[in-house]
Amino acid sequence: MVDTFLNGDYYNGAEARVSIEDRGFLFGDGIYEVIRFYHGSFFELGQHLSRLARSARKTYLDLPNSLEQIDSICHELLKKSGIKEGKLYLQVTRGAAPRTHEFPVQSEPTIMMKISKVDEEEQKKKKKGVSAITVPDDRWSNCDIKSLNLLPNVLAKQKARSQGYYEAIFVFSEKITEGASSNVFAVLDGVLVTAPECNRILSGITRNVVLELASQVGIPWEEKFVSNDDLYRASELFITSTVDEITPILSIDGQTLNGSAVGKVSAKIQNRFQQKVSQLG
Repeated sequence: MVDTFLNGDYYNGAEARVSIEDRGFLFGDGIYEVIRFYHGSFFELGQHLSRLARSARKTYLDLPNSLEQIDSICHELLKKSGIKEGKLYLQVTRGAAPRTHEFPVQSEPTIMMKISKVDEEEQKKKKKGVSAITVPDDRWSNCDIKSLNLLPNVLAKQKARSQGYYEAIFVFSEKITEGASSNVFAVLDGVLVTAPECNRILSGITRNVVLELASQVGIPWEEKFVSNDDLYRASELFITSTVDEITPILSIDGQTLNGSAVGKVSAKIQNRFQQKVSQLG
């Protein structure tokens, strides 16, 4: 099955090869996006590609194709794969060059895309709620760049999973920033609250969609940092991401929320999100 695009050619993923001198492999010198598709149609592809371009600008990385060309390649790969429900992973690195920390004088960027299915049963389970822990946010100060440098996120996620939790939520200076692979929303005194766009978070595409949906259904919302203490008094918590969609958090650090039931705000946002998705295809 054709499921991979690499530097101009389409492959069965097992056949694609990248140089061992690729700077993405050696330094994490690259950027990426994960794009969901439903019923054979991409969800918010334009927003994802705009963010890719922003990450490229902030890392001084020249994209090897225009956004219009990348859009076309995404659609062609999806068509060739034959998959209707899944996700596309898109990665661009500074390319292969002799290993030196400074940018190479000459190199061709590497662009790769990989299509894969999502576990529909796992998606259904997550909608019923998961658990999370808080961890110190000891990452760098450019979290708004969607870069390949994810080791702190990986370690936080592994800590959560090894202790039986689904997600790790970062705390920086006693304020909630985001999850290891998600954005975090809290309902406080009837208001939906999430961290503001800044260098401490990656502003998720699903995060933006949720704020739009909240406005449509009359849920008041505010962008501000939630304190660590406020997190525990929240009537509802949920996380958002391309793969997690809207996933309620029913307990945090072992403390249950809302009687371990999905709250009304979370359920309303979930329903409106599914209505939006159902319009694709």
